[in-house]
Amino acid sequence: MGVIGVDGGNTKTELLAATIEGEPLAYVRGAGSNAHGLGAHGCIAVIAGLVERARVELPADHGTFFLCGADVIDDVDALASEVEQRAWVRAATVDNDTFALLRSGTAAPDAVAVVCGAGINCVGRSSDGRVARYPALGWETGDWGGSEMLGCEALFLAARAEDGRGEPAELAELLRAHFGTSTVAALGEDIHYGRVREQRLGEIAPGVVDAAGRGDTVAGRLVDRLAEEIVLLALKALRDLDLVDRAADVVLGGGMLRSGHGRLHDEVLQRLRARAPRATVVVGSDPPVLGAALAALDAVGAPRDAEDRLRAAVRDGLVAESVV
Repeated sequence: MGVIGVDGGNTKTELLAATIEGEPLAYVRGAGSNAHGLGAHGCIAVIAGLVERARVELPADHGTFFLCGADVIDDVDALASEVEQRAWVRAATVDNDTFALLRSGTAAPDAVAVVCGAGINCVGRSSDGRVARYPALGWETGDWGGSEMLGCEALFLAARAEDGRGEPAELAELLRAHFGTSTVAALGEDIHYGRVREQRLGEIAPGVVDAAGRGDTVAGRLVDRLAEEIVLLALKALRDLDLVDRAADVVLGGGMLRSGHGRLHDEVLQRLRARAPRATVVVGSDPPVLGAALAALDAVGAPRDAEDRLRAAVRDGLVAESVV
């Protein structure tokens, strides 16, 4: 029949099916499927709705499922077990969704990818077959970054700016305007008592980056901190794979990096060039689900031009059908 690629994220899940020759068969989009929130069964249930809507011949020769929440081996095993219970594919690859960005962003054998969206993560591969991956569970595993953590820190600093304990900053007005509160303190109370979900603080991350670009000192320090975290993750993966002094691609993606411009992007680029001068920075402009489908094509030994054909179809305007 062909292959199926799935990219499961916090806010959306996409499925792209194609023939072995790289001709697209179906492209559908549904709700988020983060396994940490839904559990393995709930995550795969979201994907089941996409498989049903895609109406492709089953079982596919191979399915690649790159999923948010597949962070440690127990996560991957639980999700793989759920996939195995379905009759969707003859063989499956199940792993973290950052691998989708890595494969969609580059075909280079030596490469790492850093995704900075709601959270932050990094993976890598080398030409000798080694893979770099990390738990990336958040502060519990030493990680700082992504729009949600940036938003939380912005609230902390804005509250202090508003009451005089900290430096004046645009952040206070940014938060008041976005959430429609009279004071930052009132917003803090709403979040503390569950009237506003803490995750919504990630919505103001683009505004923080914009404020930094306009010269706001407090916002600038936050953005610089995030840029440093992104670079540290990339450098760790490059070191772990012995690629720091070799030519390798560094793919940047996720909602906070995919634009390829602005204060955050420029800071990351400058710092990477200074500390990994042989690395080539690639902004992941193709949808990560393409990477999942390409990985499935790799797994079945598809002809070389299959990748070009499928990538061209996506870039030529292939649009996902939304599944409610």
